[in-house]
Amino acid sequence: TDNNNNNNINKPKKSFPRINDLLNQHAQQQQQQLQLRKHRLSNSTSSNIPSALKQKYIAIDCEMVGIGPTSTKSALARASAVDYDGNILLDTFVRVPERVTDFRTSVSGVRPKDISVKNVNAMDPEEVRNKIGKLLLGKILVGHALKNDLDALMITHPRGDMRDTARYKPFMRATGRSGGKLRPRKLRDLVWEELGKRIQVEGESHSSVDDARASMELFRCVRERWEKELEGK
Repeated sequence: TDNNNNNNINKPKKSFPRINDLLNQHAQQQQQQLQLRKHRLSNSTSSNIPSALKQKYIAIDCEMVGIGPTSTKSALARASAVDYDGNILLDTFVRVPERVTDFRTSVSGVRPKDISVKNVNAMDPEEVRNKIGKLLLGKILVGHALKNDLDALMITHPRGDMRDTARYKPFMRATGRSGGKLRPRKLRDLVWEELGKRIQVEGESHSSVDDARASMELFRCVRERWEKELEGK
């Protein structure tokens, strides 16, 4: 028994990190993340990009409302397009020809009066389609989950001229048992992690302008790398 007691006495005590050390470590990690974000943003500044190159890129985003008896079908209600620097090229509400059964205002930000036939500032779907189509002619289209936006607009765009941040592998998350399946991530999460900015805040409606600008900012952070990868294919 004495030997066992001696052995216990001689055992080194386990050391645990102090709370202050943990807090300092966390602060250092946050500072490193902030520096990384600043580095990415400085690399993405458009001042270093020739004007002719900037003109190649346009980002779009759309807001939809629900139609049909179950409101699961979507109809275009707002369309926005911005240039490489985030300047607005088009931002308009869209009159919905079908009966709207869910305005999805808490998410879309669209109110009945915004898409009413009485709203002279809203556009008809065909007019919006033509304007967006002209803007995108010969351009590289940037956005997040672009299929949804293109489906809502009822237009197509050459696949080789699309830069979808939802489908860019370094922005996707590995899932599955082996981690071999990549899944798109939410624009909100990517923008926070990569840019340190908040969009689509809980309890606030979305803005298609903010989302278009956010996807363009994300793209600008990785533009050179992304384009080189495409050149190598």
